[in-house]
Amino acid sequence: MTASSTGESAGSSPLPGSIDPLILSLPEASGTGTGGPGFTPDSPSPWADLPLNVRGAVWMLVSALSFTVMGVFIKIAGQDLHAFQIAFFRCLFGLLALTPFIARMGPEILRPSQPGLHLIRLLIGTTAMFSLFYAMTHLPFAMVIAISFARPLFMLVLAAAILGERVGWRRGLATFVGFGGVMIVLRPDPAHMEWVALAPAFSALLIACAMTIVAILSRKDKPLTILTWFAVGSSFLTLGPAIYVWHWPDPWLFAALLLMGGFGSLGQFMAVKAFGTAEASAVGPFEFSQILFAGITGFLIFDEVPDMWTFVGSVVIMGSALYILWRETRLKKEAVTGA
Repeated sequence: MTASSTGESAGSSPLPGSIDPLILSLPEASGTGTGGPGFTPDSPSPWADLPLNVRGAVWMLVSALSFTVMGVFIKIAGQDLHAFQIAFFRCLFGLLALTPFIARMGPEILRPSQPGLHLIRLLIGTTAMFSLFYAMTHLPFAMVIAISFARPLFMLVLAAAILGERVGWRRGLATFVGFGGVMIVLRPDPAHMEWVALAPAFSALLIACAMTIVAILSRKDKPLTILTWFAVGSSFLTLGPAIYVWHWPDPWLFAALLLMGGFGSLGQFMAVKAFGTAEASAVGPFEFSQILFAGITGFLIFDEVPDMWTFVGSVVIMGSALYILWRETRLKKEAVTGA
């Protein structure tokens, strides 16, 4: 059975994605297991003898752990700083990490083909970051991470509505079930629901919108151009709100912000390395380890105990997202082989 006979298209895979919006402009891996463009096999070693999918899984676990540590420092900083200021430092440190690559490529990399679309993506992505960081400083860690993984569900809907991709009943049903998992975590009962919990869901929706725009931009612009525009623009865009609530961090707090930026950049690099080394279907599931890491660190560091609804909703969200990932990978293989 071919992909076309199922009524579904093998479009861009709605991978779970990290909690850091800055990763959305990084070069996306093809997930072919070839290591991606320019991949060179490692020198002989026990590590090099491991299958590519195993190595990719390790990279993804390191990425998930790095983003978890980044989240820990966001929550620590949030005890004294507003989310606006934390977002500014995240954007600033992200820009500094890009500076060597921008300098090497020259001014040509700053010339986009669709500046208006870049601006829309900038506004959406920055708002998503504000929402996510606000949620992380006001809600249990595991709850925020669980809801943030609804991103591929929103992405699938937007891919059908905006990119014109065909979505069959299987993935449609999985998306519906996944949103049910989000509702379980949110518990939309006015008597019990924390309305601030809508912030990570809103962030997930906005990041899915940003991912859709990145998919359009990547048709004409280089990945580094997309990433540079967002890094520069978001640094300036977050500066105004940050100044409005500005509070000078003490040396220890500044160190936490610096570590937040460092682990965020490390998580980005490891995620790209994972998807560039192995098949998306092999490494994607390991990204959900971030929910486990968040639950453990939230308990050990912040005395947060995830409730039953967060656990049940997380399982439903993970199950639906993993099925969508598996289905997307299968459709791509069928499209290539014509099986």
